[in-house]
Amino acid sequence: MTTVMVVEDDENMRVAVAAQLGAAGLGVHVCGDLAAAGRALGSHAYDCAVFDRMLPDGDSLGYVDALRRQGWHTPVLFLTARDSPADRVAGFEHGADDYLVKPFAMAELTQRVLNLCGRSGSDRPSVLRHDDLVMDCARREVRRADVLLTLSNKEFAVLEYLLVRSGQAVSRAELLEHCWAAAPEEMGDKSNPVDAVVKRLRRKLREPELIHAVRGLGYRFGAQ
Repeated sequence: MTTVMVVEDDENMRVAVAAQLGAAGLGVHVCGDLAAAGRALGSHAYDCAVFDRMLPDGDSLGYVDALRRQGWHTPVLFLTARDSPADRVAGFEHGADDYLVKPFAMAELTQRVLNLCGRSGSDRPSVLRHDDLVMDCARREVRRADVLLTLSNKEFAVLEYLLVRSGQAVSRAELLEHCWAAAPEEMGDKSNPVDAVVKRLRRKLREPELIHAVRGLGYRFGAQ
């Protein structure tokens, strides 16, 4: 199912938007502040995110801008009462894909979100394959030898990135940039969390091994 995260601190607005998007066939995850959004992004992948501009713990403009600088590409729509040309320009300069001024028509919001959800999947291959490994990106399912594997959001992201770059050496820094942008809290006290995720992936993928260490750099996916 196509899923959307809605970050809005006004409870009535949050409920109304979630109901409208849900009626359009979208899965909706609601958050009331940026802290909750960070936790949600750390455990889920979304096709679109809708952010109110001014939230209890900060301006979402800077939050999204920081994620963009770390490589996060999920389409974002900002909802805001700030309607000056300068505000609109700032929104697009800091990572907005769309910008809707309050008050707005729910039908218009729904159509804009549906358009962004369609854009998010337009350049993503629906199915990736390598020998007996099949990754269905749309369904977010991974099978090996026709056995369904249970992967965390981070494990899925790392495996997808390595699989797309199959046969190429990928550095730990590159994996951090592309797979950890949405959830810095997952890094915890580890200086580099990539190794821990890859270790779990190797165990779940079983033999023969598909993810190989590249000495002094990172990892490579494919036959040895």
